[in-house]
Amino acid sequence: MPRICAICGCKLNRVKGVYATPTIEGRSHASQHHYVAERFFGRSANRRGEQREPIFKKCPWGVEGQTEVFCYECHEELVHNPVFLFADIRGFSELVKLRNLDEEEKPASRERLAGRIKLLHEIMERGIQALLEDEKGRKAI
Repeated sequence: MPRICAICGCKLNRVKGVYATPTIEGRSHASQHHYVAERFFGRSANRRGEQREPIFKKCPWGVEGQTEVFCYECHEELVHNPVFLFADIRGFSELVKLRNLDEEEKPASRERLAGRIKLLHEIMERGIQALLEDEKGRKAI
């Protein structure tokens, strides 16, 4: 049974030498992604063996180390490059301030950064839920 992309549902491939090429095979090449970035726990595949101060001691969502497989397009071009417009950044900044997650000077602790990461996820979670409800409501009509 072929693996499929967790987002768009396309059939994935693992053909050697085509990853990220501007071909159907390159665009549909399998690409693994951690739900919560390893760097948030002080680890990085780019710095094997080197430990840095973690942002999270324990995963707030309980999925540390868990991964999903996507096609190249959904992983590298969609998930890793979200679009934030001017109004989006201004609104997020306002929420950051209202939740006391802003910083005039960088403190020694990364606690507020962790709070901003959790806030951004909450925004995505609530937005997805609201859109799902809207779409399901439209189909019921």
